[in-house]
Amino acid sequence: MNKTLTLYTRNKCPLCDKAKQIIMELKEEFNFQYIEYDIDDRDELTERYGLMIPVVHVDGEEIQYGQVDRFTVEEALVK
Repeated sequence: MNKTLTLYTRNKCPLCDKAKQIIMELKEEFNFQYIEYDIDDRDELTERYGLMIPVVHVDGEEIQYGQVDRFTVEEALVK
C-alpha cells in the first residue's frame, strides 16, 4: 500500500528546510506520495499551523511538528 506524506511549510523556515531534506532522503528509500503545502497560500492553513510548522502528516494523521526527526517519520511510513 502506498502512503501519502504531507508537509505543511512556509518560505524562509529553516526547520521546514531540514524537514524537507529528511523527507527527500526517505523518498529515496520508501515508496510514498509526497505533497507539500505552503501555509501562507491559504488563510485556514496559516491559522491552523502558523506556530507549528513544519508539520508532517502520513495518510492524514499528524506525525510530528516543529522539530522533525527521521526516526519518527520513518516509523510512520513503515507502520
